[in-house]
Amino acid sequence: MNKYGKERKLWNEKIEAISEEKIRALQWKRLKKQLKYDYENSTYYRNKFEEAGITPRDIRSFEDFQRIPLMTKDEHRRVQQESIERFGHPYGLITCAPIEKIVRISSTSGTTGVPTLYTLTQHDVEVVNEMHARKYWRAGLRPGHVVLQALSLSMFTGGLPLSDGIQAMGLCCVPVGAEGGTKRIIDFLLLTRPQALIATPSFGDYLIEKAPSLIGKEASELGIQWFFCAAEPGGGIQTIRNRLRKGFRARIFDHTGGGHAFHGICCGDEEYRGMHFISPDHCILELIDPETKKTMEMVHGAIGEMAFTFIDWEGGPFLRYVLGDIIQIFTKPCECGFPGIRFNILGRGDDMLIVKGVNIYPSAIKEAINRFHPKTTGIFKILLDQPGPLVKPPLKLKLEYGLNVKQAEREGLKEEIRKYMKDNLRVNPEIELVPPDSIPIETGATGKVKLIEVAKDEK
Repeated sequence: MNKYGKERKLWNEKIEAISEEKIRALQWKRLKKQLKYDYENSTYYRNKFEEAGITPRDIRSFEDFQRIPLMTKDEHRRVQQESIERFGHPYGLITCAPIEKIVRISSTSGTTGVPTLYTLTQHDVEVVNEMHARKYWRAGLRPGHVVLQALSLSMFTGGLPLSDGIQAMGLCCVPVGAEGGTKRIIDFLLLTRPQALIATPSFGDYLIEKAPSLIGKEASELGIQWFFCAAEPGGGIQTIRNRLRKGFRARIFDHTGGGHAFHGICCGDEEYRGMHFISPDHCILELIDPETKKTMEMVHGAIGEMAFTFIDWEGGPFLRYVLGDIIQIFTKPCECGFPGIRFNILGRGDDMLIVKGVNIYPSAIKEAINRFHPKTTGIFKILLDQPGPLVKPPLKLKLEYGLNVKQAEREGLKEEIRKYMKDNLRVNPEIELVPPDSIPIETGATGKVKLIEVAKDEK
């Protein structure tokens, strides 16, 4: 791993400071090699090429590259299942490296019930560690600083891969995670005295509000100099950034990227100008029109669905992968002086909600509730105090109990559903049971049932 003097502003100046023209040339060189590798080592990717009627030899430009069909999370999940059925494991179709070279399996949160897997070789792990180092070095962290990681201790991409990356660049990591609850995080904040905290913005807000009663002093007295927002919106919302900055007396950073090749971090200045895309040598970023699914031009201010392609990647190299994230691109030079394009994640193309850092979809909630039919009718509403995606916990649900459910059984039914969602979706909802046929079924212009109800502002 690179070790540069403290006077350097960039972790890897050899790559991070080169011109856009040279980055584009490097991307093209690595892309050609990656496409050949994917084609030769993955049944799934070979089929993608055949679907488009091309081979890697036919791809002579970035425009040719865009002829390859997009990959979606649903498709990813389907191919994993197909691999299990054919080979007895999920690595037989997308994973390109031989199984003996795979050293880490990372995962999404799997809120729809089936996590999507990221397979990494040691080379890929080192790439991920490099990306974390680039982010935290830009922010000003150096060996000797202590970082408390209060997101996750799990295999999720923002969990152990993040902690490993912090350690790999020579920082001291306190991997507390969020699983142990607020008291555990606060205990270790007081005990280990970190200069940096990585957490959800909502936890930061909570700590600022509750610190006087919980620890007898203000959050600003904890000694936090850097607060890194992750896992939910807020780091890019100016009012939240201002609250966090004032509450902790710290620099506030919005950043993204876990156990894969797509990473970004904002400048940390008071004005939010988006996140700098810091991994263009390992990830090709595209903008996709959400309606037509055609590639859009990457011009300043353009808004579209994000697609990414991993390059110089061995394990499970994603190829034109879309997650539904809607982003805005900024190509004009940033006032901070750091190079490269910037992006702002505006939200999801669907109705995804975020509760305490957990991504949750209405379709997953619907699936969970329908598991209890006929004890429930399957009709429900998600009740929000304000538009999502960020939801102040608990997630409130109103749902109909089944026709033959007696009054004495209803509390037990609520507990069954709540426990299932906590165990399988990682959310602990507040549930209101109502009689059958009491929730009106509303549909939008497309016929899709409206599952979310936002409280009207009475002002």
